[in-house]
Amino acid sequence: MTTTTTTTTTSTTTNPSLPNPEIFMHTSGATDAVWVHRQPYTSHPTFPPLDRDLSTDICVIGAGIAGIHVAYELVRRGRQVAMLEARDVLSGESGRTSGHLTNDLDDGYVQIAAKHGEAGARVAAESHAWARERVGEVARELGVECEFRRVRAYDVSQFGVGMGGYEGEMEELREEAEMQRRLGMETRFDENLTVRGWTGKPDQRGGMIAENQATFHPTKYLAGVLAWLKQQPNFQCYTRTRVTGIHEKGVELLGIGHKSVKIDTEAGHTVKAEHAVEATCIPLQKLSVVAELEYFRTYCIAVRVPKGSVEDCLLYDNANEYKYVRLTACDDKDDYLVVGGCDHKVGQEETTPRFGELEKWTRERFTQAGTVDYRWSGQIFEPVDYMAFIGKNQGNSKVYIVTGDSGDGLTHGVLAGRLIADEIEGKENEWASLYSPKRLGSILKSLPSLVKHDVQINLQYKRFLQTDITDIEDLTPGCGGVLNSATGTPLAIYKDDEGKVHKYSALCPHMKGVVAWNSVERSFDCPVHGSRFSKDGICLIGPAKANLSPADKAGAEDQEDAAGSGM
Repeated sequence: MTTTTTTTTTSTTTNPSLPNPEIFMHTSGATDAVWVHRQPYTSHPTFPPLDRDLSTDICVIGAGIAGIHVAYELVRRGRQVAMLEARDVLSGESGRTSGHLTNDLDDGYVQIAAKHGEAGARVAAESHAWARERVGEVARELGVECEFRRVRAYDVSQFGVGMGGYEGEMEELREEAEMQRRLGMETRFDENLTVRGWTGKPDQRGGMIAENQATFHPTKYLAGVLAWLKQQPNFQCYTRTRVTGIHEKGVELLGIGHKSVKIDTEAGHTVKAEHAVEATCIPLQKLSVVAELEYFRTYCIAVRVPKGSVEDCLLYDNANEYKYVRLTACDDKDDYLVVGGCDHKVGQEETTPRFGELEKWTRERFTQAGTVDYRWSGQIFEPVDYMAFIGKNQGNSKVYIVTGDSGDGLTHGVLAGRLIADEIEGKENEWASLYSPKRLGSILKSLPSLVKHDVQINLQYKRFLQTDITDIEDLTPGCGGVLNSATGTPLAIYKDDEGKVHKYSALCPHMKGVVAWNSVERSFDCPVHGSRFSKDGICLIGPAKANLSPADKAGAEDQEDAAGSGM
């Protein structure tokens, strides 16, 4: 992480039409994803805040794809479900995804088999294929028009033909294609693979082709499922209702006794449930699986291209911080080419150059690229053994978690609906052990990388000895930074567009890491476990459960305004 972002403004377009701090009630950044082009925030279903104590069968916390699909599967089975969301529905990462639906998983099946065996890799391929198909089934059943369609996925080298590293990556892709075939996927290697519309000079021909993949418009789909849920008598949802505690109550041993779950909210109301599901990107707890994940920011741009000029496919290169590409509808003349990549650890690197890198990469390969209309970023939660954690939380018997999207959060989220509904109902599921939060074997195989990650995380506490700015006057309007001194505690400072200064504690409420300013999203991001807070100190992503504490009147007033809006 560098400090130059605190004194420069960002060129990324933010949404000026929504009052402060309302934009962060709709989404987890100051930028808008391309999905608002055809599905604005105002078209999402709305729900009231919780205004009383409540009892229900199952409480689902989080209104993104995982929470929505858990609720959908349970409601379909006749269970009583209450959903709680700290901000508005679809305000988290589901609204900032790039919308790939694939079982051509990011980490690759050669790597997955090394952690989970070939049988485990086969389960991963089968279960993600089911999730991909489930989206199409649900869209058809509910009549949701969401651009769902089948496409091929192409994986190519990051290097051009003849460059050092090219042949090595071609061999890796041959090996991956063979592994995918053994797992039952329709995959092949083609040394002459080319992508129609790739008209630029970089020659990266050859690669892997995975048939029968899919893509869709994620927020159109999820808004449609929510609209259906809203009409069901056994479903209720409460937004702007922040959960601050989840506790199992009672004693249950060898089938004797009874446990239930009590959910506390920031406003003081409680929910009593037989089961609780944390579909919150990351569980709202101190460590446990939180320590078995790495946290990354990833970036996307949406570039206009003439309709029909680029093949409708999913495209990935073979870099560690790989590029990923797809199309979505724009208007009668153009489509949007959605290009993502340039990942880095949360709160640990400069954010502003990433969009320029993506645009340069795109224009070098797709010479028909027009204007860049949308730029945004999102968050990825990477498990040390590549598989999401879906099921009963460690140490719990009535609390379930969904976390560790590993770059495939859409299919992981849909899959969570089936796995958790089955587990709550006591139905055996042959996929469950692969995703169990209580698994040990694959975690033990990952100990070297886990230890390396923990060491790197602990190094982030060095920010107690650093300051981003030495004087508030250094900040230009619309920017933020951390002011630290030997005589005081670190302060997160934001100077708004009118030049007014707002101060908050810079200590993340989770594990007291010192946050860092993200100039792209106008947020304060924690480099320890990835919690993020808006420019007004509002918690956007856990594992933190609370906002940054205001340190002056302006900061307190901003958070009071947020509370007054129903947060």
